[in-house]
Amino acid sequence: MAILFDLDGVFYQADKVIAGAAEVACWANDNSIPHLFLTNTSSKPRSALVERLAGFGIDTDEAHILTPPVAAVRWLRNNLVDEKIALFVPEKTKVEFSDFKDVQQDEEVAAVVVGDLGSDWNFAILNRAFQLLMSEPKPKLVALGMTRYWQADDGLRLDVAPFVMALSHAADVEPLVMGKPALSFYKAAVDILGEDASRIVMVGDDVCGDVDGAQRAGLKAVLVRTGKFRESDLETGIKPEAVLDSIVDFPAWYQSKKI
Repeated sequence: MAILFDLDGVFYQADKVIAGAAEVACWANDNSIPHLFLTNTSSKPRSALVERLAGFGIDTDEAHILTPPVAAVRWLRNNLVDEKIALFVPEKTKVEFSDFKDVQQDEEVAAVVVGDLGSDWNFAILNRAFQLLMSEPKPKLVALGMTRYWQADDGLRLDVAPFVMALSHAADVEPLVMGKPALSFYKAAVDILGEDASRIVMVGDDVCGDVDGAQRAGLKAVLVRTGKFRESDLETGIKPEAVLDSIVDFPAWYQSKKI
């Protein structure tokens, strides 16, 4: 079985690695198990994530990380003829879209790509994205995830979904979501791994985004009791293949289930 590993809440939480998590990443590498690290972050390029993981003792490379920008690029390449897009993403993330021309002023675009701009959002930027979406022919609204909020050091912060929903409502356009729990995101992971979906297991701390999203895409899913896990998650009606105390317990489960 191939593996999809969630990152935040599974391997680390904030700036602290979860005890024993690095050893699990080494186990997957040492046993040549096909795997990807999945994250909904759109504020950092993969190079920054590789560096961060190295700081936690986890050795990987960009090819083993799937983010919403990477999934979006795959979709844009396969579905758009016009390479002109409008990027509303952090400056560092734009490197992932280097194959496309970022145009925002007085030009038609094929897609408006919206990520987590955080405190860089203001009325002028949001309104510019709206104006582009109101042009004809109507561009695609590509959302780099649909997370509503996240836990920062200073409390809860708005994530990308509220801004995507505002644009979707104002421009009357349905967003194409790249990120968990969207089927398109899990399909991208399946395509990259080159495995049948039924032979892939997702490991995450989010019963909806990780477990339910993966199962809807035909994958198996394991829930860990770290990160955003709450006991009430077990009362949602969503049934993971297993509930483990942490990622440390996953290799033993995997070896018992491998066929």
